[in-house]
Amino acid sequence: MRKDFGAKSWMYPLPVLMIGTYDEAGTADVMNAAWGGIYDTDLVVLCLSAEHKTTQNIRAKGAFTVSFADAGHVAACDYVGMVSANEVPDKLARAGFTVTRSARVDAPLIDQLPVALECELVKFNEDGNVVGRIVNVSADESVLGAEGLIDPAKLRPIAFDPVNNGYLVLGERVGSAFSDGGKIG
Repeated sequence: MRKDFGAKSWMYPLPVLMIGTYDEAGTADVMNAAWGGIYDTDLVVLCLSAEHKTTQNIRAKGAFTVSFADAGHVAACDYVGMVSANEVPDKLARAGFTVTRSARVDAPLIDQLPVALECELVKFNEDGNVVGRIVNVSADESVLGAEGLIDPAKLRPIAFDPVNNGYLVLGERVGSAFSDGGKIG
């Protein structure tokens, strides 16, 4: 038997996206955003409200990075989502994050988070959502497997559980995409 909950914004899994930007003075900022994902083959979409410092920075610089929160940095990633750079300008340092300037876009790479999408702004949709073009994906060698690709078991990305307000670690492989379904019929 099913239980009805009504209309809720419950989607599984919700990635924990860490959005890195620079402001007009060149100060780095990062925020935690759960509402975002792939928009098209080389595009991402972020659902950010206009009052976020990050949104203002994207408008000013036309670039941002999207790093993936991991199990080793849960508290720091949660913290930068709880406080605004409009009120706590040094929240990046308080979280223990350091950055390196991306060589491809005018946005910071978060040194402690090993995988990032480097993006240039394409547009703000009519509803205010940010659409960016992925110009590069970079990964620290510490999360690469034997084949030279990102190994989720080494990365240990986390997902947001909107029902129970928790973070869940991902990484266990349970099947092969575009293969296992071929066994049916």
